[in-house]
Amino acid sequence: MTVRDLIILGCSSQQPTRRRNHSAYLVRWNGEGFLFDPGEGTQRQFIFANIAPTCVTRIFISHFHGDHCLGLGSMFMRLNLDKVKHPIHCYYPASGKMYFDRLRYGTIYHENIHVVEHPIHKPGLVQEDEIFRIEAYALDHGVENFAYRIIEKDIRRFEKEKLKEEGIEGPLVRQLQALGCLVINGKKITLDEVSYFQKGDIFSIVIDTIPCPGALQAAKEATILLCESTYLKEHAHLAKEYLHMTAEEAAHIAKKSNVKLLVLTHFSARYQELDGFEKEARAIFPSTVTADDLKVIPFPKKPIK
Repeated sequence: MTVRDLIILGCSSQQPTRRRNHSAYLVRWNGEGFLFDPGEGTQRQFIFANIAPTCVTRIFISHFHGDHCLGLGSMFMRLNLDKVKHPIHCYYPASGKMYFDRLRYGTIYHENIHVVEHPIHKPGLVQEDEIFRIEAYALDHGVENFAYRIIEKDIRRFEKEKLKEEGIEGPLVRQLQALGCLVINGKKITLDEVSYFQKGDIFSIVIDTIPCPGALQAAKEATILLCESTYLKEHAHLAKEYLHMTAEEAAHIAKKSNVKLLVLTHFSARYQELDGFEKEARAIFPSTVTADDLKVIPFPKKPIK
């Protein structure tokens, strides 16, 4: 089974601290690497995390404030230096095309990687393939900003005991999958009789926003919701002024959206300790953890019945 986890490469907000880097989040999932909002220093954080940047296959930018994108250019140069052969798909607000190009071509280097751009013009479906469905939802932060919702397609799983009972094994399993039914010893067996669909997981990221409909849409039924909580409720006036959320507000979104696990992130530099964020959110939504630089949060595949 391939690795499935969320790695916090940085969890600070606009200003990094001695202990917290600018934002950057890596999700390793089904053989791919999804990198979200690579802020300044992201390339170095990969080294500290002991992870090769070459695992990155897709890069997502929520918006073009510097703490969410200034590491993009160095990531391109690193992937270029490593001569990755797979395409690098990039998703970003279409209104920020000028900033994307500036970050991509901000220095002199010979580009030999294949970058596939997906500028997002409106909320909704962004891309769909055999494994994932990618959706974007508009957030409220004063600039065009998107939450991302990554949906894993449902997977058909065979029930081994039923296959054994019906005498289906080896090449017959592949035949059944291809044809939809088989006749074994005069008995017709359909694919649905010996298999089921295992529901895919959902990863959602909501960064730099006040509570809004787009945040709720992105978070709905998520296996993991990675959500900003820049302030504690004692500083709710600052959250409102700068269009951010408190830990309490993030918890309410998780609760309303029936999320399985809430991961709080994007903390203001005014806070040296983060215990208060978890405590504040857990009073409303107990299944909450706080991000921390280089923290690894696994989300293993649901057990096969």
